[in-house]
Amino acid sequence: MGRRQSIYVDSFGHANPVPAACRIGNMVYSGGVYGQDPATRKAADGIEAQCALMFAHVRTIVEAAGGTTEDIIKMTFWMDDRSLRPVVNREWIAMFPDKGSRPARHALKANLEGGILVQCDFVAIVG
Repeated sequence: MGRRQSIYVDSFGHANPVPAACRIGNMVYSGGVYGQDPATRKAADGIEAQCALMFAHVRTIVEAAGGTTEDIIKMTFWMDDRSLRPVVNREWIAMFPDKGSRPARHALKANLEGGILVQCDFVAIVG
């Protein structure tokens, strides 16, 4: 295996030949992660379901890369409607309950397609 390791997970995948994340050394960078329903491979219905699935996929991806959510150092969110932040915040606090140990975070407005209301990416340092 080369220096770069592609990370794939069964529950979340891209339509294009792109891994869910990539690891080199102890650095892990994800691609775009959204609330994809594993059964349909489409965005789940509604912001609550999308957020719950998105954060679940983040956990699965970082674990497949050999880390945990404690290794995530930065997350960026793109939202169709930034007024939906309270729903994102509920999942955020559930994943990162200790306010003294949360990743950096940035949220941006975006024109998302395919029924996606929110998506994110993350950077983690593992190992």
